[in-house]
Amino acid sequence: MEKYENMLKQLQNGEIKSIEIQKEEFYEFREILVKHPLFKHYRGEAKQNGRIIYTYTEIPRS
Repeated sequence: MEKYENMLKQLQNGEIKSIEIQKEEFYEFREILVKHPLFKHYRGEAKQNGRIIYTYTEIPRS
């Protein structure tokens, strides 16, 4: 779980451009993501084979 928290922090700080999550990791990752104080700043885009690419936006989604 700490792995995902670090990935979110790196994404927020601009150290990485995106996070790719496989379908097997989704529920574990999502559990951390929804508890994050800046949850609405993260955007997930579904891809083929259950992959999800998360990016960080300065403006939170509504």
